[in-house]
Amino acid sequence: MAVPDWIWFVFVFAFGCCIGSFLNVVIYRLPRDKSLITPPSACPACGRHIRFYDNIPLISWLLLGRKCRHCKAAISPRYFAVELLTGSVFLGLFILYFQINPRDGAQSFAGGGWFIYLLHITMLAGFIAASAIDLEYWVIPLSICWVVTAVGLIASAVGVYVIDPALIRAYCLLPSASADTGALAVGAMIGLVISWVLLATGLVKRSYEPEDGGQETEDRSEQKVNHRLESCREAIFLLPVIICSAAACWIIRERTWWVDFSQHAVVAGLLGSLWGYFVGCGVVWGIRIFGTLAFGREAMGLGDVHLMGAAGAVIGPLFVVVAFFVAPFFGLAWAGFQMFFKKIRQIPYGPFLSLGILVVMILHDWIRGYLSFMFWR
Repeated sequence: MAVPDWIWFVFVFAFGCCIGSFLNVVIYRLPRDKSLITPPSACPACGRHIRFYDNIPLISWLLLGRKCRHCKAAISPRYFAVELLTGSVFLGLFILYFQINPRDGAQSFAGGGWFIYLLHITMLAGFIAASAIDLEYWVIPLSICWVVTAVGLIASAVGVYVIDPALIRAYCLLPSASADTGALAVGAMIGLVISWVLLATGLVKRSYEPEDGGQETEDRSEQKVNHRLESCREAIFLLPVIICSAAACWIIRERTWWVDFSQHAVVAGLLGSLWGYFVGCGVVWGIRIFGTLAFGREAMGLGDVHLMGAAGAVIGPLFVVVAFFVAPFFGLAWAGFQMFFKKIRQIPYGPFLSLGILVVMILHDWIRGYLSFMFWR
């Protein structure tokens, strides 16, 4: 007998809330350089370990009256909000993908849709944690972005064993490179390795590095920093990536051996994800550099660069560019809200980028159809 839909909905929502509970651990511990595994969860105020019955997502926060059972210290509403948000996102995406508007090419859960769904909720879970940390500390932990990037690269390579590669390409279910974009990705990777070597040897200086080699103790806006000089250092760092990418595309893209190798399904998926990563990073990093040169102050953050790179590794180069141009609409909506209610609360850009990515995932098929009409008609 088929499992009733409501049982699936309850399970997915509960699973999402449990993941949200783990994300709360990530949000609290990662910025404090604490282990995500040990010690067990404890009250930040009194240090008493939290029993399993006091750690049930959503329910325990309500039953405890938003206070620690032992010391009665207030429990932040963020814990409840993150669990509810994560559960709602997991359930909403499940209903969208498999009930309301099934994703073209992966119409059923058993027909490969589960793989796409699992990949996407993994990315969104990481971005929920990154956005929450960004809201509180104005920084996006690069480790979260790297995990999402690795998941995107692996999933794009092995996804061809779950879903027919022809469907993946036809419906853009996962990133997949052509011979040209595959060559660009390989060249960009070679250039990135060269840039890392130049950075390690000191031939290229790291931007915004304290002159005394110590840790930064002040906000950059309060320091006497030549932001334009720092952005030039970042541009120099990116030069080998750009040059090697263009050179590789020019040299090998039409070679028979390269076309045969790069269009193997696994290789095409891996290179497509890698190129999506570079495009996601590049579009934000380019705005960061040009914005800094134009206005003389740091524009966007490197965390935003890595966040969009991670998104590109999962959803591909074209969709990550669309997401980048969708994000400002959320920023404008927030600015309008601030002006209307005469508030001055500023928030970082990471949450807006995450919302732009979510919108692109929801409107994936419509965007794919529009891009196909515009560029491949």
